[in-house]
Amino acid sequence: MSNTLDILIVGGGPIGLACGIEAKKAGLSYVIIEKGCLVNSLFNYPLHMTFFSTADRLEIGGYPFPSIHSKPNRMEALEYYRRVTDVSDLNIRLFEEVQSIKPGAEEVYSVSTAKGKYKARHIVIATGFYDIPNLLNIPGEDLPKVKHYYYDPHFFYKQKVLVVGANNSAADVALETWRRGAEVSMVIRQPELQSIKYWVKPDLQNRIDEGAIKAYFNANLTEVREQEVDLQTAEGKLTIENDYVMAMTGYQPNFSFLEKVGIELSDDALRHPTHNPETMETNMPRMYLAGVVCGGMDTRVWFIENSRVHAVKIVQHILEQAKVSS
Repeated sequence: MSNTLDILIVGGGPIGLACGIEAKKAGLSYVIIEKGCLVNSLFNYPLHMTFFSTADRLEIGGYPFPSIHSKPNRMEALEYYRRVTDVSDLNIRLFEEVQSIKPGAEEVYSVSTAKGKYKARHIVIATGFYDIPNLLNIPGEDLPKVKHYYYDPHFFYKQKVLVVGANNSAADVALETWRRGAEVSMVIRQPELQSIKYWVKPDLQNRIDEGAIKAYFNANLTEVREQEVDLQTAEGKLTIENDYVMAMTGYQPNFSFLEKVGIELSDDALRHPTHNPETMETNMPRMYLAGVVCGGMDTRVWFIENSRVHAVKIVQHILEQAKVSS
């Protein structure tokens, strides 16, 4: 049993790192397994993204997050989490995807990855929800011109861009691509703009009011073709010319992975993973959830700032259980 870890953490995002820091503080053996680069979801955020949270709310492990802005940007966050990982000397394996987690004898889980095998008494799943986009399920969505991820606005210079959605991501995409010379339209299901960062919403509303960005409210995108798209509006069907569709429709956790490892999901549309909010333990004994994955499809509940505590809860529960069994 000497090669058996106390904790194996799936996911190297901020909350996965926080779990590693707490495990190390408690003297527990652990490893963090991340299928991509360090804080992979943050790396794939838009190039110029600014966080809604202030720097102090993004801190983990008690390490201060210095920022020259009141709200840090993507580059500052990447630098911060790299430094935290180095200073903490975290045991992390990058670009290694977990393929299976199976319960075995003596209350030990067997974990297989693309690069090796591990044994661990406890599993923490901190995989976030940024890997799988919510699809529109319309004709033409599989065309290369339809994108669910956005990085740099320069690419869309002098292109006709349709942005689907009215959340923070959609607002950022619309404004940034328009300012870099794109011809931007938005298709929005609601009758007006919804919850958008307070310093962004007036900017977008003003651009819509002046006609710089065309917004179709109470409307849906119904079909995508190579050079045009169809919208269903309150006035009827409308076809407009189009080069790219930015479908900012949100993302979801990897539910198939959660089910594969034995975690039960609620039967409703939100598909909440079963777990005890006091300990974060799931229906699978000694298997825990941490971070935004806890919310299922309700992706507006958990953020870095309010799920950092999950790491503390999990390690405390593991230590308490060890005392009981000893």
